[in-house]
Amino acid sequence: MADEVVLPIPNLTIPQNLFILSNPNPALISLRDQARKDLLEGIKADQMAPYYRTITSTSSPLLPLDPALLTEMEKANKEELAKLDERLAEAEKTEGESEISDALKARANYLTRIGDKDKSLQAQSLALEKTPGLGSRIDIVLTIVRIGFFFGDTEIVTANMAKAEKLIDEGGDWDRRNRLKVYQGLHLLSIRQFKRSADLLLDALSTFTATELVSYRDFVAMTVVAGVLVLKRVEVKKKLIAAPEVNQILPEIPVLGDLLKNLYECHYDKFFVALATLEKTYLLPSRILSPHARYYVREMRILAYAQLLESYRSLTLESLSVAFGVSEAFVDSELSRFIATGRLHASIDKVHGIVETTRPSLKAAQYETVVRQGDVLLNEVQRLSKVLY
Repeated sequence: MADEVVLPIPNLTIPQNLFILSNPNPALISLRDQARKDLLEGIKADQMAPYYRTITSTSSPLLPLDPALLTEMEKANKEELAKLDERLAEAEKTEGESEISDALKARANYLTRIGDKDKSLQAQSLALEKTPGLGSRIDIVLTIVRIGFFFGDTEIVTANMAKAEKLIDEGGDWDRRNRLKVYQGLHLLSIRQFKRSADLLLDALSTFTATELVSYRDFVAMTVVAGVLVLKRVEVKKKLIAAPEVNQILPEIPVLGDLLKNLYECHYDKFFVALATLEKTYLLPSRILSPHARYYVREMRILAYAQLLESYRSLTLESLSVAFGVSEAFVDSELSRFIATGRLHASIDKVHGIVETTRPSLKAAQYETVVRQGDVLLNEVQRLSKVLY
C-alpha cells in the first residue's frame, strides 16, 4: 500500500462546477445556482486566490469579483507561503535530504491547493527532482497529472501519465498501480476511447482507492457508462449487472440501473427513455462526458437496434416502432441513416414496411479485412521504397 496519504489536491469539483456555469446548454440551467454556490465555497475553503483572480478577470466573468475576499485570500496565501519558505530554508541549513524533500512537497502541495498553475508545476517538478523514494515520486507525478485534469491541459496529463507508468514499472506498489488505472481510464474516457477506458475501469472496480481524483460514486457510474457501450451482452450481465460494486451505487443513480436492466432484458421503449434521461441528467452535466454525449447516445441506439435485429430475419416497421416507443417515421429515418453508413446490416422494404436483416458472411468479412490491411501494407511498402531508392 502507499506509505503516504494522497491529498485530494487540487479539488477537482471546482472545474466541474465552473463547467456547469460556463456551459450554455439549457439542460444545465437548473444546476447553475448550486454550482455557483459550491464553486465559491470551494474557492474559499482552499483560499484559492490565484485561481479566483483568473476566473474573475475574464471579459465575461462567471463569478463576480469580491475585492475584499480576494485581498483576504491573498494575505492568507502570502503568510502561509512565508512559513513554508522559512521551513524549507531551515531544512536546507540544518537538516537532511528527507526533511528538505518534505518541505519542498509541502510548499508544492500548497501552491497546488490554491490553484496557481505555473508555480505549482514548477514547485512539484522541483520536489520530484529532490525526492528519493520511488513511491513518493510516483505520488508527485500523479499530482501533476491532477493539475493537468484540473486545468484541462491534455499535454500535461498525457506526458505525466507516461512518466507515472514508467516509474510504476520500475517497482511501484499494488495501490499505486491500481490508482494509475483509474487515472488512465478517466483520461481515455475524456478522449472518447470507451473500449480501452472500460477495460481499465472494470479492472480497478473492486480495488478502487483513487478518491483524490474522483468520488467512488462517479467512478462506478463512469465504469457503467463505458462498459454498457462496449461489452457483449453476456459480459454486461457478469461484469456490471452482477457486480456488487455496481449494485451498491445504482440506487443513488437509478437511471443507470434502468439503462442496464432494460437493455439487457430487451425492454427497448424503456431503454430509450432511460437513455434520454441519462443524457440530460448525467452526460451533459459531466465535464468529462459532455463532449461525447451526442456520440454516446447515437452509439447506444445503434447497439439497441442491432441487438433486436440480430434476433429476427425480418421485422415490420410498425413492430419496431412499438418496441422502441417511437413513431414509424422516426424508426425509418434512423435505420435508413445507420444502414447507409454501414452501421447496421439490414435493408428496408418501404413498399411492404419491412426491415430485413442482412448478415454479412464470415468469409466476406475476412476478405474485406485482408483487402483493407493489404492496401495499408502496400502503401507502407511504397513509402519505404521511396526512402530506400
